[in-house]
Amino acid sequence: MKIIPKINWKKALTIVLDIALAGYLVVAVTAFNKPDETAKVCTKVVINVADETTNGFIKSDEIKKRLQALKLHPLGKPMRYVDARKIEESLKASPFVQTAECFKTQEGHVNITITQRTPLVRIKAKNGDDYYLDDNNSIMPNSHYTSDLIIATGNISRTFATTYISPLSKAIMDNELWKNQIEQINVLDNLGIELIPRVGEHIIYIGHLPVEKQKEKLGKKVGEYAMKKLETLEKFYKYGLSQAGWNKYKYINLEFDNQIICKRRENVKL
Repeated sequence: MKIIPKINWKKALTIVLDIALAGYLVVAVTAFNKPDETAKVCTKVVINVADETTNGFIKSDEIKKRLQALKLHPLGKPMRYVDARKIEESLKASPFVQTAECFKTQEGHVNITITQRTPLVRIKAKNGDDYYLDDNNSIMPNSHYTSDLIIATGNISRTFATTYISPLSKAIMDNELWKNQIEQINVLDNLGIELIPRVGEHIIYIGHLPVEKQKEKLGKKVGEYAMKKLETLEKFYKYGLSQAGWNKYKYINLEFDNQIICKRRENVKL
């Protein structure tokens, strides 16, 4: 004969009541922390654009206009109809936005925080292309941005820009001396590289950038090549041009290791 265990109904009831109470507390806490969106409307929208004064691609007023055009601007709308995720997705669609976050508060406010993509170099190629490269090697469209960036000109395809011009520009921008001295990169028809400085009326030729089949190694190789040439140039600046004069030479060729070939201006006396 099978013995059926006796159920402790008192203990079972206690367990059920504990579970019900825990569930109630979870619902109560959630309801307490969640804004009452059924009655409230959005009374304030705070838009914060990180690095707005330095990067300059996006202004808070432009974000406001973008949301208004998409009928997503929350001001005056019932909070329950404010879709924070949709606002984020619409802002991330901008080619100048790195990240976008939107959240609602119990007071009926909507806070929007945006970080911008960081431009590294402006490309003005011979084929008519005019765009920016950011610090992730990605192309950004032309805009009203006016910050003092390196400009790259000449025979530049988009592949050459992301593969070579980007790491070359990074190497220059990461060095305080050359960041302030080099203002232009020019790519010749044969893909040789010229650098145009801010100080001195001369052109610097560093030759052809190195080739590397593995793309992940290429950027490092280009950067090391550029720094090697610029270290030679720095020594020439310090011990050569400082003695001979900054305007004595019009062309400085650093293509060959341990050798500097200079072309003198015709109207400059020895």
